[in-house]
Amino acid sequence: MLFSFISEAQAIQLAVVLPLFGGLVVWWLGERNRNLREAASLITAMAEFLVVASLTPEVLDGARPSVDLFEMLPGLTITLTVEPLGQLFALIASGLWVVNTVYSIGYMRKNNEGNQTRFYICFTIAISAAVGIAYAGNVLTLFLFYEVLTISTYPLVTHSGKADAVRGGRVYLGILMATSIGFLFLAMLWTYNLTGTLDFVEGGILAGQVQGPELAVLMLLYMYGIGKAALMPVHRWLPAAMVAPTPVSALLHAVAVVKAGVFSVVKVVVYIFGLDLLTDTQGADWLLFIAGFTIIAASIIALRQDNLKRRLAYSTISQLSYVILATAILAPISVAGAALHMAAHALGKITLFFAAGSIYTAAHKTKVSQLDGIGKRMPFTMIAFGIGALSMIGLPPTAGFISKWYILSGALETGEAFAILVIIASTLLNAGYFLPILYVAFFKDQKMRPPDDPYSKYDHHGEAPVAMVMALSFTALGTIALFFFPEVPLALGRALVGG
Repeated sequence: MLFSFISEAQAIQLAVVLPLFGGLVVWWLGERNRNLREAASLITAMAEFLVVASLTPEVLDGARPSVDLFEMLPGLTITLTVEPLGQLFALIASGLWVVNTVYSIGYMRKNNEGNQTRFYICFTIAISAAVGIAYAGNVLTLFLFYEVLTISTYPLVTHSGKADAVRGGRVYLGILMATSIGFLFLAMLWTYNLTGTLDFVEGGILAGQVQGPELAVLMLLYMYGIGKAALMPVHRWLPAAMVAPTPVSALLHAVAVVKAGVFSVVKVVVYIFGLDLLTDTQGADWLLFIAGFTIIAASIIALRQDNLKRRLAYSTISQLSYVILATAILAPISVAGAALHMAAHALGKITLFFAAGSIYTAAHKTKVSQLDGIGKRMPFTMIAFGIGALSMIGLPPTAGFISKWYILSGALETGEAFAILVIIASTLLNAGYFLPILYVAFFKDQKMRPPDDPYSKYDHHGEAPVAMVMALSFTALGTIALFFFPEVPLALGRALVGG
């Protein structure tokens, strides 16, 4: 332990509680001293990352520290357990929270956003819930924190209070609550009825308990009950949430919400069903095809989006299903690749959203068709955007290349020709909707707006505020660094499948 004065059990509990304490401090400081309020947010985020990181050496050494919080029902406890996949997710969420906070300070101030105290408080609750999901020791604990995450991010989606934000928030909350209560809750009850437990166990708990059509139906309930994974057709909440401020979009697409979705999918497949059961019964075959369809369909839709954030939103839907596809291949190496892709996508996609927010802040442009020549005025932003785009495509030297390599290796090992074709086709589609942006940004001349356009005064812009540029530069460099130093996420991914 990095902090020798606290036990592992105390560190686990502190990782969940610390963001909430920071939220109370932010609430107490309020609007009367925004410098202290934002300093409190940043200090809390850094402290949270240190607490989470302190558990990594023990997990890599094979330890699985656990603590029971309380018994909710007879035989059903709220339990926190640190295992490899959860530790990776907690590292992603807590680490990127620090960067997102730096970015948020620049964004919220420059754009004179209202309700900033509420914004920072909701962020703390969301990160606490994300870490609770990461460390969930059973399905019941995961379900409770999953719902808290949905509710705490709703005010962030509707932050502006405008009609389109309210509509987007209604879609966001409606789909995520309907899927979790209608499908995930039912799957949880069914699992408990079959096995008498909801614990996440290495190798799964359903072997010998369910088979045939019943297995397929239970798998379907879990996969679509975890609506945050954005499998089609329950993906509409994600583009609907694009009305939120850019730091919130980054939270939704890279830090907490969608990662909670694909994390929960992988955790259920590995620790509830088990790879052996699904391999023997072919119980995940349908999931492979649905994930492949989602990857290709979302990529095609992204090609047609002129709004930059919507293009990134559909890219996210596609990239999330890479994780699901890799898991459905059921090869240990592809599951390790799925874990690595969670980290690669987080760094790459948060960079892309940071860049989109910087473009809006500095140039007040939101459409791809408006980006001619912008790379000459915002070189740091657009170079960072290019690095994030290369990672989404899967080209070296970015982290996306490494994760796709492992996923493809798993597909080759198992002879999954469909998965191989999907990855090749989607890589070409990714290039099709990212590379034209880079071309017009760096190789075309800027289009000046008419003098009577109220936004023409932004045509002579430079870079966004320094805090925003620092944040996006850091995540872009992190995307490259993960290519050269993937050892920690890979080790956690391999430990997930006993490698």
